[in-house]
Amino acid sequence: MSRKTETLARIGLFRSLPADKIELLDSQCSWSRVSRNEWILDYQETSTDVFFIVSGTVRVKIQSISGREVLLREINAGEFFGELAAIDNQPRSSGILAITDVTVARMPASVFRAAVHAYPDVCDQLLALLAGYVRTMSNRVNEYTTLDAKHRVYAELLRLSRPEPANPKHAVVSPPPVHADLAARVSIRRESVTRELKALERAGLIERRRGALVLTDTARLRQMIDDAFEVS
Repeated sequence: MSRKTETLARIGLFRSLPADKIELLDSQCSWSRVSRNEWILDYQETSTDVFFIVSGTVRVKIQSISGREVLLREINAGEFFGELAAIDNQPRSSGILAITDVTVARMPASVFRAAVHAYPDVCDQLLALLAGYVRTMSNRVNEYTTLDAKHRVYAELLRLSRPEPANPKHAVVSPPPVHADLAARVSIRRESVTRELKALERAGLIERRRGALVLTDTARLRQMIDDAFEVS
């Protein structure tokens, strides 16, 4: 695969590195293309390499104690995964599935750790990312132990949405979430997601547009979630 087109210069983690340093890192990676619906990593796999997504999107999945798959997040072009195993040499904590065709660079853990130690901006970005993971997981644990199914759906819709500049009350989820995927994100059944979305639509809190789902009153949704926390 040509290094002229496939390069870590597209990865935000290395934004501060000069071209010659990025070219050196490029040469220390193995490059591949992964087809849609192909697993890149399996849960509990013992490899320790770090993977950088140059193009495409992957999903992070874990399996709950009950055996149900839980969708944690999506990783897009410019991002990476596998850094935890590279740091602590422990088995993979999740599986990674390509949901589009993906171009990926695979970097040995020793190269990744050397880059983190050598470049302060890379180190700072990694620390900020890991702190974000801890906060996100803490919020999810709080939601799973405190909120019922419908309020977990509300919280996930807000996380997936982006503000609509033309209307500060609105937020847009685009593309609209597949019900099965949304169910996997909040660890409930698909039928429950369908029921809650219909209820929100009847209440005027969501609208369907071509290629998008619009949250029409984000402040009210957040208040409903806050009220549910207080009652619990």
